[in-house]
Amino acid sequence: MTDLTLLGLGDMGAALARTWLAAGRSLTVWNRTPARAEPFGDAAVATAAEAVAASRLIVVCLLDDASVGAALADVDLTGKDVVNLTTSTPAQARARAEWARERGARFLDGGIMAVPPMIGGPEAYIFYSGSRELFDLHADVLAVPAGTKYVGEDPGYAALHDVALLCAMNGMFGGVAHAFALIRNEDIAPTAFAPLLADWLKAMADVAHLHADQLESGDYRKGVVSNLAMQVAGIPTLLDTTKDQGVSPELLTPYLSLMRRRLSEGHGDEDTVGIVDLLTQPKVPA
Repeated sequence: MTDLTLLGLGDMGAALARTWLAAGRSLTVWNRTPARAEPFGDAAVATAAEAVAASRLIVVCLLDDASVGAALADVDLTGKDVVNLTTSTPAQARARAEWARERGARFLDGGIMAVPPMIGGPEAYIFYSGSRELFDLHADVLAVPAGTKYVGEDPGYAALHDVALLCAMNGMFGGVAHAFALIRNEDIAPTAFAPLLADWLKAMADVAHLHADQLESGDYRKGVVSNLAMQVAGIPTLLDTTKDQGVSPELLTPYLSLMRRRLSEGHGDEDTVGIVDLLTQPKVPA
C-alpha cells in the first residue's frame, strides 16, 4: 500500500504529484492518457481500479465532475477515503459525497485556490469540506502541496468558497480591464499605470471586512464613509468619461444599475453593501 493514490495528471494533478513525491510520500498515480503518467515511472499504474486498490487515501483531480463519475464508475471504493479536488459546484460536491457514501467510502471535497506553479509554495491553499474526521486523519498528507482551510461539514462548502472567491476575482479583472481600456488610446504607458492601479485595489480591498461586519450586524449605515447617494451621484462622471474615451460601458453598467435601483428604494444613507440583498434570491428548500 502507498500513502496515497492520485487520479488525474493534468497540469494541476502533476504539480500535486511532484510535491508529494518530493516530500517523500509514497504515491500511486493514474491518468486516462498514459503518456502523462510516464514521467512518474513505477508510481504509475494502468487502470483506475488498480490505482484505487493501492491506497486507502484516494485524491481525485480530474477535468470535471462527470470525469470523476466516469473514471470511478466500476471501481470498488469500499473502505476508501476519497478527497475530490476536481473543480465542481456545491450541488455537485454534495451529490458526489452521497455517491461516495452509497459506495462505502468517506468523502472530502476540496477547492484549490492556486494555479499549478503555486503548488508547493507558501501562497497556495485548498479549501476542504465534508467529514471533519477524515480531514483530521489525513491533515499531514493534505498539507504537503498547499495550505489547508477546513470550512465545514457540508460537502458543498469548499466549492462554494472557491466559486465565491473566483467570482470576486473576475469582478476585479473586469474593473482592471475597464481601467486599462480608458487609458488605452492615450499617451499613458500601461506599465506606468499598473502600479497605481494595483496599489489602489489593495487599498480598497479592506472594504470586504467592513461589508462583512455590516451584513452580520444588519446595520448598513455602520462605518459608512461614502454612502450610496454619494456613489450614485458620481455615476455620470464614470459613464461620460467612458463614452468620451470611446470605451464600452458594458463592464460597468450592471453594477451601476444596481446602485441606482437600491437608491431608488430609499437607501441613500447606507453603504453599497445593500446590493447584496438585491442579488440574493430566496433559497429553495431541498
